[in-house]
Amino acid sequence: MRYYPIFLDTHARRILVSGAGATAAAKLALILKTEAQVEVYGSEPCDRVLAWQAEGRLLLVQRPLEPSDIGDAQLIYAANDDEAEDQRVGDIGRAARVLVNTVDQPAHCDFITPAIVDRDPVTVAIGTEGTAPVLARQIKALNEEALGTDTGRLARIGNDFRNRVAELEDGRARRDFWSAFYSEAGPRALKAGGEPAVQEALEALLDHCKTTDPKAGFVYLIGAGPGDPDLLTVKAQKLIRTADVVIHDRLVSGEVLELARREAEFIEVGKSPYGKSWSQEDINAVMVSHASRDAQVVRLKSGDPGIYGRLDEEMDALDAAGIGFDIVPGVTSAAAAAADMKVSLTRRHRNSSLRFLTGHDINGFADHDWTSLGRPGTVAAIYMGVRAAGFLQSRLLAHGGDAATPVTVVENASRTHRKIVGATLGHLSDALAEGGIKGPAIIFLGLAPRDAERAATALHRTIREEVSA
Repeated sequence: MRYYPIFLDTHARRILVSGAGATAAAKLALILKTEAQVEVYGSEPCDRVLAWQAEGRLLLVQRPLEPSDIGDAQLIYAANDDEAEDQRVGDIGRAARVLVNTVDQPAHCDFITPAIVDRDPVTVAIGTEGTAPVLARQIKALNEEALGTDTGRLARIGNDFRNRVAELEDGRARRDFWSAFYSEAGPRALKAGGEPAVQEALEALLDHCKTTDPKAGFVYLIGAGPGDPDLLTVKAQKLIRTADVVIHDRLVSGEVLELARREAEFIEVGKSPYGKSWSQEDINAVMVSHASRDAQVVRLKSGDPGIYGRLDEEMDALDAAGIGFDIVPGVTSAAAAAADMKVSLTRRHRNSSLRFLTGHDINGFADHDWTSLGRPGTVAAIYMGVRAAGFLQSRLLAHGGDAATPVTVVENASRTHRKIVGATLGHLSDALAEGGIKGPAIIFLGLAPRDAERAATALHRTIREEVSA
């Protein structure tokens, strides 16, 4: 982030605009919405600027901006449609240590004016650091549609009630109050009976919160998916956004964690290969500790919590401590990896079953029914198999597995930097090394990427036709 977003207090502050033509007028249309004292310097004012002057909305000085004009100005806009004049104004402003915006020249700006959704006093500012103004306008349109015209009105009414809500001593109770007001009670009351109905709704909601016992601590065991935040369930997104404590695995992506409140406590309890790791007992203890203090805890697990996520051990610990919990399923990495490969995990005439295996367990490399796995037509998704790849390969080949069996490895499934490596069982170890696969990765036994599978199917069809002929 190069440009740090802030909201400046413009009340009774001076904002100077150098230029009085159409470019300046476009900026002034937004600046005049503020409470600033606006001064415009330019010798050839356009009709809009003259009209604003006549209305008393700005001070027009029909000459170029000079150093003596700066004084206690807060911001300066250089909008002269003249590169040399804009440069001169910029030099004047910076010499006086005032922030300067040179319109349509991001490289010469100390600050950038964002696209704004105005629901006064609610303001949404959208910035692309000057790289994509059209995209900023599109995002603005989406926000304008999402935020109804009554949003600002509700915010003003709510602000007048803040001292009353302060009577709720518990921070989460206050958050729940405002969440219920802005999402449901407020809009419904305003639509039904205007501001008097909103006041009644506020009082009723406050009485309800005062007479309702605070929520006991609770734990949500949530599948965070393979990394792409768009693959989270709607329920998971909602719970992450309202959590007091977020306990997460190392593989949970930063984009998913960004959904949580900044005030939430974040605790990483990852298990790193050959590195520092949390024991399961310690993870259980930290969940129980926070929930026992009435926190709403989100336990984020990469993929789905029920697939190699030690879910039972955590549920047993919560049961033993008398703490309530819910499970929110997620997209498991195998499903996301298959989607990346553009293949189906099951298909008629190919495989009617699918096995989920782990390449590594608490005792080391995991043992399986190798003879069964080596049979033609078997399809298996192997988790935590990168380090165990050589072991898996040798066991399968030793128990009758065909060296030509297709194998595909998908690293960082669903993420922008995912990697897909197609191979055969006989060349699995070499393919991992050549592809630079480090993990996290899913190894598919019996599946090839879509293009390779279609090519193989076409080749087999051609051979059958030639034999028949």
